Amino acid sequence: MVEPEEKNIEKLKHVSYCGLFCPDCPLYAGKISDIARDLRKELRRVQYDKFAKYICTFPAGKELEEFKEFYTILGALMKFRCEQGCRMGGGTNNCVIRQCNQNQNFHGCWQCPKYKKCTKLDSLNALHGSAHRKNLETIQKKGISELTQETDRWSS
Repeated sequence: MVEPEEKNIEKLKHVSYCGLFCPDCPLYAGKISDIARDLRKELRRVQYDKFAKYICTFPAGKELEEFKEFYTILGALMKFRCEQGCRMGGGTNNCVIRQCNQNQNFHGCWQCPKYKKCTKLDSLNALHGSAHRKNLETIQKKGISELTQETDRWSS
């Protein structure tokens, strides 16, 4: 039997409206952002830009001609961080899935009788395959607790 939502409020805040489990997201934990920040810091400390400028003049170092672009990309990676799930104000501001659920006073798509054919969920397919739909099925059939105990929740 599916547990009542009230017993799962703490777990529910980590499950997005679409069924994704926020702590699984590489942006949620900030690990990649932190690594990019730390790498940029170390590259500055050792003045790697000077090394790259010199070594790229040799055949073995040609790839380092793009060092400035690489450094810029690391800066961009630092910006992609979500410290709160979408229920707590994180995520995309204009998420149509979140707006739809909030408008209908749903905890998530699993409460909607039409979610299996919902085209709004299709926007997640490119990044998550069918994971979000699989998660919605799990929540609907077994509850939030079951989803939070699974390990393959982010992509499929």
